[in-house]
Amino acid sequence: MTKTPPYKTHDLLDHSSVSHGFFGREGGISTEQYASLNAGEGSHDNPENVVENRTRIASAIGTSSKRLLSNHQVHSAKVVIVDRPWDGEKPHADGLVTKTKGLALSALGADCGPVLFHDPDAAIIGACHAGWGGALKGITSATIKAMESLGATRGNIRAVLGPCISQANYEVGHDFKDMFAAERESYDRFFKLGPPKKDGQRKPHFDLKRFILARLRDDGITRIDALLDCTYGQPEDYFSYRYNSHNEIIDYGRNISAIMLKQ
Repeated sequence: MTKTPPYKTHDLLDHSSVSHGFFGREGGISTEQYASLNAGEGSHDNPENVVENRTRIASAIGTSSKRLLSNHQVHSAKVVIVDRPWDGEKPHADGLVTKTKGLALSALGADCGPVLFHDPDAAIIGACHAGWGGALKGITSATIKAMESLGATRGNIRAVLGPCISQANYEVGHDFKDMFAAERESYDRFFKLGPPKKDGQRKPHFDLKRFILARLRDDGITRIDALLDCTYGQPEDYFSYRYNSHNEIIDYGRNISAIMLKQ
């Protein structure tokens, strides 16, 4: 019998027609830096371990591994509307939308923000991977528009941001901050200076969580929330690209968040 890994849910997405989960790194079979529930097919983990991990994740959601869909994520604003499992290579995109029951849509991440969407009235779901690049380009907006193209109404859409890196652990360069300010002056509010370095300099810290939530609000989504978990600050619970990099750990596992319309 397939073991069920632990996962978190959110009240906004709790509905009789939907199954969803925000998974961390517990409950799989991978080892070392991939221990243990690595869901990333693009990692250098043993592929057989990733297959077993994804089988366990799919079972927890209530479907098969073939119907647990993940994109080849490229930090874009591209969204794919799906009505069947992949036939061949995965699309290069960062959002998925469907009204087909039994398809689990997922977003992978190891610091980036996974967002799950549901319009319970129209029975339409979505999932997107929102790193800083995709969030700035408008991946959440594109996911909402794709849901609308299937019949969703943005006033009915609920959206929940899963575990991602917190502002306290997201130090960036001044050029990074300037890039956001060049896009929109008001984006300056998503940055604050961190503590002084040995040379007295202070670098900006970016609030990815608040930025993603603000983009959702700007798009008229009023029923939104976020898990408070920080992938970097909870290395025993979640995979984190930045944590591994700072600790000279080569490669990293991927967390997964998924949502499915029940059959």
